[in-house]
Amino acid sequence: MTAFDDLMAFQRETSALGQISGRLGWDQETVMPRGAAQQRGEEMAAIEAVLHARRSDPRVGDWLERAEAPCEVGAAQLREIRRAFERTRKVPADLAKAIARVTSQAQGKWAQARADEDVAAFLPVLEEVVALKREEGAALAQGGDIYDAMVEDYEPYTTGGQIAAIFDAMRPRLVALRAAVLDKPMPKGVSGTFDEQLQMQLSRKLAVAFGYDLNRGRVDKAVHPFSSGSGSDVRITTRTSDVDPFNCFYSTIHEVGHAAYEQGIDPTYALTPLGQGVSMGVHESQSRIYENQLGRGRAFTGWLFGEMTDLFGNFGIADADEFYAAVNRVHNGYIRTEADEVQYNLHIMLRFDLERALMAGDLQVGDLEAVWNDRFEADFGYAVDKPSNGCLQDVHWSVGLFGYFPTYSLGNVYAGCLYEALQTAVPDLGAQLARGDTSGATGWLHEKLQRHGGLYAPREVIERASGMEPGPEPLLHYLEGKFGALYGL
Repeated sequence: MTAFDDLMAFQRETSALGQISGRLGWDQETVMPRGAAQQRGEEMAAIEAVLHARRSDPRVGDWLERAEAPCEVGAAQLREIRRAFERTRKVPADLAKAIARVTSQAQGKWAQARADEDVAAFLPVLEEVVALKREEGAALAQGGDIYDAMVEDYEPYTTGGQIAAIFDAMRPRLVALRAAVLDKPMPKGVSGTFDEQLQMQLSRKLAVAFGYDLNRGRVDKAVHPFSSGSGSDVRITTRTSDVDPFNCFYSTIHEVGHAAYEQGIDPTYALTPLGQGVSMGVHESQSRIYENQLGRGRAFTGWLFGEMTDLFGNFGIADADEFYAAVNRVHNGYIRTEADEVQYNLHIMLRFDLERALMAGDLQVGDLEAVWNDRFEADFGYAVDKPSNGCLQDVHWSVGLFGYFPTYSLGNVYAGCLYEALQTAVPDLGAQLARGDTSGATGWLHEKLQRHGGLYAPREVIERASGMEPGPEPLLHYLEGKFGALYGL
């Protein structure tokens, strides 16, 4: 066996252990007994210690020195293994283990604090998480910007400054569009109550309609919808609301976008660095284009209206046009995951600025709630009414995912580029979607992007798929066109 073969065999075992760790996380979010949180923290810390040891094993460095890539794919494998190895070596094993233990425990404390509307109960453990992540960021940055080092985990080859420049270009037009839309009468929404089991039934039908392979996946409920796993075991969760079925349906479609990406990657890349999405921004491009440009478009909502009418009967909407307007209502609200397309990115910009300040030490954890509330009122024009609608609404900071939030908006930017190219590539896209047939769109995305996994760098894979350098203009053009027409602007 060559050094390359030895390295890849070792890498596949390490990736398999990482998948097991991910499955523990899925279990914790779905079916784990609440009283098991302390023990689960120890279990996840133990497996993280094993993973850290493998990822920083000196043999990896030796193999990297001697390995010769047999082809383009092999060269990409070595590139990603080297990048991960160099990052891992910078973080002490004891620190990696401490982060795994504290974030596992913090997740449970966040969920309880959120349920109790008790920010004070969560802040002490969040302070621990922030301190540990700043320590990790300093180790990774080695004198550079701590937040840039955090972003690298989720969007390689991208800096906080680059993201800020994109957001600065987007913000004025989004603020103007929001103001113009909210000045118009709001379309009516759905009315009545919607049975949870029927919601889950249609949710699974939607998952299949968007190409999710239930032979290699499953749909469950969780407090915070998410997707986990890769290859032959990719799982998603959704949530239900008795009065808002769109929460369930569009959370499902969103997570299926993530899952379809993972299920669609070339199977020969399984359990290697290329066998997963290349970045969270590219991942989010898939979930966003599935949910918004496809799932909330006029054509597909016409089909969904028929499905919901058959299942729930009369829910206060007269026809498909009124349903399309209801699906795309722009309205005041606190929750990021429930935000409409016009305002969603403003939620991300808020979190991006606050977490950069936390990592820089310019914002103290004890001041987070007050600063969040002030910023929210300034951006959205009304006050936060309770912590679960404010700084306790997201799970990300409790589990240490600093640098993750901006990838949501990068995903929207990437999706805008992809959708512009998709409409040209599939001329009868609207007619297909009106039949509930997403195969033209999802097939194009699979061929152009999903199957490549981590073969190309994030911006490169978007440029290869869309034929354009990624930028915010296609997204802004799409939003202004869609909502301008809906609201008569």
